[in-house]
Amino acid sequence: MITTAIILAGGLGTRLRPLTDTTPKPLLLVAGKPILQQVIENARKYGVRSIILSIGYKAEQIQEYFKTGAEFGVHLSYSVETEPLGTGGAIKQALGGIHQPVFIVWGDNLMDLNYHQLYQQYCKQATTVTMTLTHREDVENFGVARLQGEKVIAFVEKPARERAPSNLINAGAIILDPAGFSSIPDGKSSIEYDFYEKLKPGEITAYIHPGMWFPTDTLEKLEEADKYFRA
Repeated sequence: MITTAIILAGGLGTRLRPLTDTTPKPLLLVAGKPILQQVIENARKYGVRSIILSIGYKAEQIQEYFKTGAEFGVHLSYSVETEPLGTGGAIKQALGGIHQPVFIVWGDNLMDLNYHQLYQQYCKQATTVTMTLTHREDVENFGVARLQGEKVIAFVEKPARERAPSNLINAGAIILDPAGFSSIPDGKSSIEYDFYEKLKPGEITAYIHPGMWFPTDTLEKLEEADKYFRA
């Protein structure tokens, strides 16, 4: 079982202003608990004990809150962006010193991800990327996966519902195999456009997440997640 995860939590949270003017997005509360704490606790539940937090905006506040991670039952280290690197650049920087498969999780999505099941799917296929997908009705707001068997062969950006190749979207949690580490460009890059799209067909295996999934990147979505967790 993989016991190391990188959690991406460095965004500016511009769509959450004015809340993020003084507080970084990962520390915004959902049901009285910071978003990032909920993500960490879900990972710990499945045995992930070593977590690298990739942070940038107001990084010192995040470091002050989580410290070494001991209070949360994990060991935390930090990969701090001194300038925006994009999702690809942030991952590349955080990967330094890692030589084994690693979980990479976007820290602004709340879900009851079963890390064991995601890992089992990785073991079945052992492709460069094993990607968590989740069902959504409002596919017109997302990139939608086109599948061939269990392989993701393309994404269709914000299609009309009647033309969507599926109702599955990227849920923001992957296993990245070491075979793909060197393919992520150095410097600023997008993991979606500069890495996923350059993989050969069949190099992304799908894991379908059956549970709940809440993005928290807008004020409306944050409020929706808060109501669900309070209930």
